[in-house]
Amino acid sequence: MRGHTFGFVPLQNALILTFYATVSGLTSASVGVAREWPTFRGPERTAVAPDTDLLEAWPANGPPLVWETAGAGRGYASLAIVGDKLYTLGDGLSTAPDKDEYLTCFYSLTGKQVWKTKTGAAWNDGQESWQSSRSTPTVDGTTVYVLSPFGQLVACATKDGREIFRIDLKTEFAGKKGDGWGYSESVLIDANKLVCTPGGDKATMVALDKKNGKPLWACPMQGDRGAGHSSIVVAELKGRKIYVQTTASGAFAVDAKTGNFLWAYPIDQTTAVIPTPIVRDDLVFFSAGYKRGGALLRQVSGPAGAIHVEEVYGLKKDLANKHGGIVLVGDHLYGDSDDQGIPFCAELLTGNVVWKTRGSGKGSASVMAADGHVYVRFADGTLALIKADPTNYAEVSAFKIPQSEGRPSWSHAVILDGKLYLREQDKIFCYDIQQK
Repeated sequence: MRGHTFGFVPLQNALILTFYATVSGLTSASVGVAREWPTFRGPERTAVAPDTDLLEAWPANGPPLVWETAGAGRGYASLAIVGDKLYTLGDGLSTAPDKDEYLTCFYSLTGKQVWKTKTGAAWNDGQESWQSSRSTPTVDGTTVYVLSPFGQLVACATKDGREIFRIDLKTEFAGKKGDGWGYSESVLIDANKLVCTPGGDKATMVALDKKNGKPLWACPMQGDRGAGHSSIVVAELKGRKIYVQTTASGAFAVDAKTGNFLWAYPIDQTTAVIPTPIVRDDLVFFSAGYKRGGALLRQVSGPAGAIHVEEVYGLKKDLANKHGGIVLVGDHLYGDSDDQGIPFCAELLTGNVVWKTRGSGKGSASVMAADGHVYVRFADGTLALIKADPTNYAEVSAFKIPQSEGRPSWSHAVILDGKLYLREQDKIFCYDIQQK
């Protein structure tokens, strides 16, 4: 790793950052134009949908239900939606003859199951509520990719589910997890590359040929504790593309073209590192749960192509997030306080929490945003609609997702073309949230 910069450079004085940024995803094209949600947290991995003219409030039992379907199986993976099909991962499907894990495909307009492909055995380690699949598929053209908890990277044809290739990240790259809950990353497709995180210090991040899985480069990071649960995001600095990721060791970055290690921001060991980082211009925000905190870093170019990071602020415990994720709307962050079911809003540039309030649901909460609102999904199955308002917590509506009385309601919601999609274990629900 010669020629690369490790660690961070703390700033001695307060940084005053001035930049002009469009409110993330909230001023995009009209809903009438078909779009895609091809991977976890959407095409840019922001968890902010570009839809507009959405319902400002819901009836007590929720928005109008378009369809519901069964056959997704046990699991916490979200949904990938491209064209007229949606994809997810689960085990013990009601439509399968066994309890194994399957990649499944449904028609997005009707919910009818199109095909299912077995990816392997079910993940049954740990207590029951921690078991099963968590990786959201990634769709690219005629191929859909998914990562099993055992580290099996599987590529299948979107048309019929036929398996194209399979790679064992543990065997091929000496990959390892930094915790005991299996792999759950959603792989990144960038041009001809498939990029993912085997973890460990042999090949912490790798790029493969997306057509056949052959290695293009591997980036080791010395002493890496193992893969976390987040998914790689793309940043650009002065025209240079950078892959940003977190593992059990903290945040790090890799040159997208060469696979060279660029920088790392280490954190003390914690139980698990799960949320996907947020990138805006030269800024990188990342968070880790279990009272670890959230930090804002600034990427800075150095001599001979080196890049280092400076702290805008270090880890703040008030910004810790366990697994529900955080969204950036305008200049404010919205997320759950660790896994307490207490949503917070904080200033991106300072990390100062401007409000923190318990909502109508209970348990850990996942978040996504669209059209000036944040959708907060609590572990007890309550979905709340709150205004993306930094002045106060304003919950407009809430309803209980059907059949959410069993396992925690942890799957992240998806909004696409005026529809709200919710996966609740074996069931998938599609709601119409478009204003008429």
